[in-house]
Amino acid sequence: MAYSGGKFYIAAMKTRVHVGFAINGLNNAEISFFEGTGKTMRHIKIHSLNEIDEKNLIKLIELVDKKAICKPC
Repeated sequence: MAYSGGKFYIAAMKTRVHVGFAINGLNNAEISFFEGTGKTMRHIKIHSLNEIDEKNLIKLIELVDKKAICKPC
């Protein structure tokens, strides 16, 4: 698992990759872009390279980088 500044992570699973995002500081509509039920981190699942929506992934990264509050950082 690789972390980036406490705001992002990438985790390799058996059949997919999880790209995780800090959600503190995001509103409910923004949090709904992600999967999971974590209180501080949520994720998206990527099952194959063809499944990657590059523009959406960039938007999510920019959103979290700008708005997320990383308390342990």
